Amino acid sequence: MTIRMVLADDQTLVRAGFRGLLDHSDDLEVVGEASNGAQAVEMVAATRPDIVLMDVRMPVLDGVRATAAIVERFPAVRVIVLTTFELDEYVFEALRAGASGFLLKDIEPDELRQAVRVVAGGDMLISPRVTSRLVSAFVSKVAPAPVDGGRLAVLTDREREVMSLVASGLTNEEIGRRLSMSPATARTHVHRAMVKLRVRDRAQLVVLAYQTGLVAPGS
Repeated sequence: MTIRMVLADDQTLVRAGFRGLLDHSDDLEVVGEASNGAQAVEMVAATRPDIVLMDVRMPVLDGVRATAAIVERFPAVRVIVLTTFELDEYVFEALRAGASGFLLKDIEPDELRQAVRVVAGGDMLISPRVTSRLVSAFVSKVAPAPVDGGRLAVLTDREREVMSLVASGLTNEEIGRRLSMSPATARTHVHRAMVKLRVRDRAQLVVLAYQTGLVAPGS
């Protein structure tokens, strides 16, 4: 199966660089480019890709608002945020808007290709720990929209426990070792929590864990 992608960045050379890295793989195909967020939304509507690599700082429509528009209109499309700095001020907002994770622009070629494959398969990016660190840092600085903590009442005690470990950056294998269960069982608990809470992926589960107070920043 070929993973189809749209590249959104206001710098032509950056887009060309990513295209060069991605088009060399048989299972990856760049089907469109955009130089601003508004063009990104239009390109997604025209091409219906699997993945959008989205810069957050763009003219006309920034990457955060473009991400929100794409996720709302095309829920099957997954957005990966591109940033120059690990703690870019817009990245947490992009995750809240529905992005499936983020990448640093200086990522190694093999890691970039693997990250795209991982997100296309429905997971968070390569290292859940990186995303959870970023979310933790920004929850302490940015006042998130209020979320009813009672929303977690639909979860079992075990699902809440697993959700808190996901938010702490643990993989399914690490959760399994911590709770004396198989990775497959841990994955099942994660999936059930996502279904009950109506979130699309692990990144959104992490954000919700902080928003509801299940996990405290810096914990």
